[in-house]
Amino acid sequence: MSPRSAAGAPDPISLPGDPPGGRRAALIWGIGVSVYCVAVVFRTSLGVAGLDAADRFGVGASALSTFSILQLLVYAGMQIPVGVLVDRLGTKRVLAIGAALFTLGQLGFALSPSYGTALAARVLLGCGDAMTFISVLRLGGRWFPARRGPLIGQIAALFGMVGNLVSTVVLARLLDERGWVFTFGGSSVAGAVVLVLVLCFLKDHPEGHEPAPVRHRGAGSVRRQIAGSWREPGTRLGMWVHFTTQFPAMVFMLLWGMPFLVEAEGLARETAGALLTLVVLVSMVVGLVYGQIIARHHAARLPLALGTVLATAVVWGAVLAYPGGRAPLWLLITLCAVLGACGPASMIGFDFARPANPPERQGTASGIVNVGGFTASMTTLLAIGLLLDSSGGDYRAAFSSVFVLEVLGVVQILRLRGRTARLERERLVASRVEAVHVPAKA
Repeated sequence: MSPRSAAGAPDPISLPGDPPGGRRAALIWGIGVSVYCVAVVFRTSLGVAGLDAADRFGVGASALSTFSILQLLVYAGMQIPVGVLVDRLGTKRVLAIGAALFTLGQLGFALSPSYGTALAARVLLGCGDAMTFISVLRLGGRWFPARRGPLIGQIAALFGMVGNLVSTVVLARLLDERGWVFTFGGSSVAGAVVLVLVLCFLKDHPEGHEPAPVRHRGAGSVRRQIAGSWREPGTRLGMWVHFTTQFPAMVFMLLWGMPFLVEAEGLARETAGALLTLVVLVSMVVGLVYGQIIARHHAARLPLALGTVLATAVVWGAVLAYPGGRAPLWLLITLCAVLGACGPASMIGFDFARPANPPERQGTASGIVNVGGFTASMTTLLAIGLLLDSSGGDYRAAFSSVFVLEVLGVVQILRLRGRTARLERERLVASRVEAVHVPAKA
């Protein structure tokens, strides 16, 4: 009997015409994930520079959170349009545009003389960043067999964690030793390098595996494409899984982790930096583990996602409720280790959307899923900033907003899981029938 999905659907099988993968696929895809890695370095660079940015631009908690909120607002708002663009223009063009934009944004942030120009630079960075991850997912789908999808997605996220690690280790040290302009300006060179690689070497798909041409007729076809993806329960379930799992770690790493550990928990910046690094290292390991588990046992998708949410809520609750106002170091280490599973768990959302949509809608569906986590992150970043200002810097009250969004997300996940499982079973039966009859037709 076939293994079954989290809600009862059997595992998918390889489809006729799958790309073969191999060494060349790995090299081409490696260029794509290198672009995503650099984008994450730029995206998360503010996470280690939050206190420096507050001093440089003379702003408080709410204004500081606006940097990340605006960047994520642009990112989330562009996900669906970018998904449509990837489906229509291909990966190479969209990745090239994205790399150019986030490189200009990082350089502009380095040279910004005022808070306003720095905000504009982060918007530009967010635009470029928004074009990377969906493009990388589509690139993997074009170059590797479908059965490799969960593992390929987790490895892509792992490269994002490498970018996060570069921020927490390399950029943090450079910022301390060489200053603002050198750190942000120098790092923008990496963006120029990956842009050249994309323009010179990237290909959208292997020879002989060109996608079937799809006719696009104006804005009406765009609306139908988005609506078709949204109508799929698997797309919406994937979005809510991404919404619920990603944001606790994203908020912690993107902006508020360092201030919380230093100002609320009384740790030295070096110790706080080491804990942020721990989040990244755990994410890298957990990502590989989750990818292997899901590739072998599709039934593990929902238990892994909901288990991560539960563990995050329990440990965050223990930290915030710890008597005396400051949690012991072992509990903070546990928190950072658990937060390390959030990013890999969020990738499970794409594994629900992928089988629910045909190839010509994969980018659009991925964009809808990706909106979830970044919307939750943006909302929580804003809530924490406002609560810190209104409560006089009470981090425990501010971080309690995490639980509200987790409850909302879990309710939506439980509501959609049954319909998604039923449709997955129906599609799998149809695909098996098709696979059986393909040789007879030949």
